[in-house]
Parts: sequence; structure tokens; C-alpha cells
Amino acid sequence: MDDETRYRAVDSRDARFDGVFFTAVTTTGIYCRPSCPAVTPKRANCTFYPTAAAAQGAGFRACRRCRPDSVPGSPEWNHRADLVGRAMRLIGDGVVDREGVAGLARRLGYSARQVQRQLTGELGAGPIALARAQRAQAARLLLQTTELPVTEVAFAAGFASVRQFNDTVREVYDRTPSGLRAEVSGHGRRPVVREAGTGGGPGAPRGVLSLRLAYRGPIDTERLLDFLALRAVPGVEEVTGASSGRRSGVRTYRRTLALPHGPGVAEVDGLGPGVPADRGWLDCRLLLTDLRDLTTAVHRLRALFDLDADPAAVAEQLAADPALGPVVARRPGLRSPGHVDPHELAVRAVLGQQIGVGAARTLAGRLVLAYGRPLPEPSGGLTRLFPTAAALADAADGDLAMPAARRSALRGLCTALAEGTLRLDAGVDREQAATELLALPGIGPWTVGYLRMRALADPDVFLAGDAGVRHGLRRLGLPGDAGSAAALATGWAPWRSYAVHQLWRTAVEASAAEASAGERTAGAGVG
Repeated sequence: MDDETRYRAVDSRDARFDGVFFTAVTTTGIYCRPSCPAVTPKRANCTFYPTAAAAQGAGFRACRRCRPDSVPGSPEWNHRADLVGRAMRLIGDGVVDREGVAGLARRLGYSARQVQRQLTGELGAGPIALARAQRAQAARLLLQTTELPVTEVAFAAGFASVRQFNDTVREVYDRTPSGLRAEVSGHGRRPVVREAGTGGGPGAPRGVLSLRLAYRGPIDTERLLDFLALRAVPGVEEVTGASSGRRSGVRTYRRTLALPHGPGVAEVDGLGPGVPADRGWLDCRLLLTDLRDLTTAVHRLRALFDLDADPAAVAEQLAADPALGPVVARRPGLRSPGHVDPHELAVRAVLGQQIGVGAARTLAGRLVLAYGRPLPEPSGGLTRLFPTAAALADAADGDLAMPAARRSALRGLCTALAEGTLRLDAGVDREQAATELLALPGIGPWTVGYLRMRALADPDVFLAGDAGVRHGLRRLGLPGDAGSAAALATGWAPWRSYAVHQLWRTAVEASAAEASAGERTAGAGVG
């Protein structure tokens, strides 16, 4: 995009570009999201920045009306596989806060100076500034949704000192922390639920945080929750039905989280009946052992629900296909779910080789009972964390009820993950990870493709040999053999992962229709 195109987006208040760029107004000293409802500034007074951190670094403060720090992330970081894209995914996961710039550079395989130069040159801000902007957002969330003392908020948000926290909040929001909290005093602030026995330390307070996860465009939460419910591992995940949701007709996804500073529990509500698909946010609740994990937990849930996607761009490409277009039009906002833990997903992918989804869930549930660490307190049907790779690498043969070849593949995978010879984190080079996975015994192209699509958030993976994909293609009157399917899918790039989900859904709905027809036929025969 050039600046004139950006200004047209601002003039039309186009929410599709929220998070893609930020508009700074020189006459007011503030920066906004493109859809800010305020009067459109003159073109001569507008400067555009690729990140909030760059706008802050240029001396602009966040608009208090449109809250530009709470927009969805740029969809670029989903599909870009270069150094900048990988770095942004790691920064979003909190790596700079936990390991510093040196740790970020080490994970990326570059020097700290190279990382600084690349990020500053393209995004207008280095890794420290980008992490600082993220900490400021976490601080505002904690100030305005909890009753935590300001000092505890400072450390929970990731700041090294109270002075640094105070200076950052004043610079970014033009308010003191107390003033920022007072903006919502009496309407919108929910007290944190304190519990006994949580221990001391900067992140000790433990309780429920209520927040909104922003997204752009429409989202199909009904089919997204169907996908997650079908694969939910007992004790680790569950999808509560509409009758047991927090509001009538609302389904809720719940799961345990293995976070850097301790376990957590997350709940994300789907959209209820009558709620528009483009409302712009999903309600979320987090129960964290340590509030320093807030940023990491939010980042991983966003990846799971694919909230930074650009559904308009996906639909524009896929709808151009004569066969797939009508299906895309019937299902606006269908997402390509990621995952909160790439190691967990890798284990589950191997467990599911050559067996059905239900059998894989049952096997995973047994491993959770045998090797998963219990939560400090159960939460509904959630009782444990998924087992670590190290624990499963040493699992007894009797607990791995599967053919010897698959058991060997699982052990080899878990050993590589536990020893660090195989990396599947947010910043890994996808091509390198795929090569290393294929080198492991028992790991084939389907497993690698599935992991690229979900664990590594690659939006352009096509599983040509997948049975569900073949079934979906045939239902659309297209050839289902792997060679023809792969050739056909080249026209769906760079969004082939979304095409896979459209085909999977087509296959599921076709199977359901066939089963329903069979039941009606059987009923007629009995009658």
C-alpha cells in the first residue's frame, strides 16, 4: 500500500486495515487505528506507521477514543516466513520479555545487531520498542480490568521497575497509571478473583481476567468450535454446549495452558444466536497462576482461533474458483485454527496416524491421565496439562497402545523435541522444520503438512493426499486423486490451508446429510 491508499482507508474508516497500519496526526500528537470514529484529519497532517511501537517511538500517544493498541495483529505475521515475520511471532509470544534481545536473536539464528537493523528498517522500531508497546497494552488491560495494586500491575505486565512502568504509561497514553484506571472507574472494571495460597513474587496474584480478543472481518465460530470439539482431549480441553454456556445459546471452548510461569485455564466464547459475525471481538476469560503470562496466553489463543487473519483477502482468492467459490460464499469467516502448544499438536498428529479422530482422542486422553501434570485445582472437566515431550519420550510401552512403528516414531519425535534438536516454536523457519521432521522415522508428508498448517500457522498448506480433502473435492465434482488435487490447488495460493478447511467442512456436511438420509430410509422401512 502507498500513503494515498492508506489515507483513503482512513477516510472511509475501513476496519479491515486495523492493525495493518497506524495513522499519526501531527496536529494532535496522537495515533489512531484506520477505523477511528473521530473526524478524519487532513491528509497533510497524517503520517503512517507499520506498528504502534513505531508511532510511539516517534513521540505520538495512543488515541483514547479508538484504542489503537487493542486492534488485531497484522495478517502479515501469519504468512510471512522471513526474519521479520518470524521475529514478530516470537515477540508476540513474549520471548523478549523472558529471554531478552539476545534470546530472540539466538532463536532466529541471527546476531542481535542484524535483528535490530531488519526490524527497525522495515517496521520503524526494534525488538525492545516492539516488546515495550506490548507491555504497555498488557498494563492498560490489567489497570482497567482488575483491582490489582499499581505496583503489582507493573511487574505482571513485564516491566523491570515501577519507574519504567510509570514512564511508559505516561508516554504511550498521556496518563498516569492511576489516571488510566480512573477512566473506567465504576463502569467496566471487573475485580480480579484472589485466591489463597498463591505464593509471593511479582506475578503471584492469581485470578480470573475478563477480556476481549479482537478480530477483523466475519468469523464463523460455530464451525470453529465444531472443529475443536471433535478433537478435544479429555481433561485438557472441552467445548461446553449452548445450554451450559455463560449466556443462553453461547458455546464456550475451555482448555488448560502450559505457560512459562505456571499453568493456566482459558475460556473463549463463541458468538451467540443473533450476534453478527463481524462484531469484532470474542469474550475470553483467563485464570493464570502468574499474571506475567497474560501476554503469552493471549498471543497463543489468538493463534488458536486465527484471529489475525484477513478473511476478505482469503475469500477474494478462493471465491474466484468456480467450484470452491459457492462454498466460500456460504461459509464466510471460516478460519484455519492454529494451536496453543506446537509440541502437543506434534504428539497428537503422530497419535492420529492411520486411525480415526475419536480413537486418537481416546489414546491422547489415556496419556494425559498417565503423564499429564495435574492442575492445582480442577476446573470443570479440565484436570491436567498435556504431557511434556520429555515425559512421553520415557513412557512405558504398555501406555503406548499403538503399533510398534508408530510407537517408535512417537518416541523419536518426543526425544528430538525434549533435547531441542527439533524446534517447533513460533519463530522457527518453516522449511527447515519440515526438513527436520521428514528426517525422523515414521514422520511422513501428511504429518508435516498438518503441523505446518496448525503448529506453525502456515496459511498455504494443501494436504492433497488427505482422505477428507479427497472426499470434499469429489462432493464438489472435482477430481479427488492427489496429483489432480495438488495441481488444482495451485490457484488457491497463498491461502490453501483455508481451502483445506473448506473441503473438510464440505466432507463433514456431506457425511452428515448421507447419515440423516440413511436414518430416514431405515425408519421408513421399520414403519
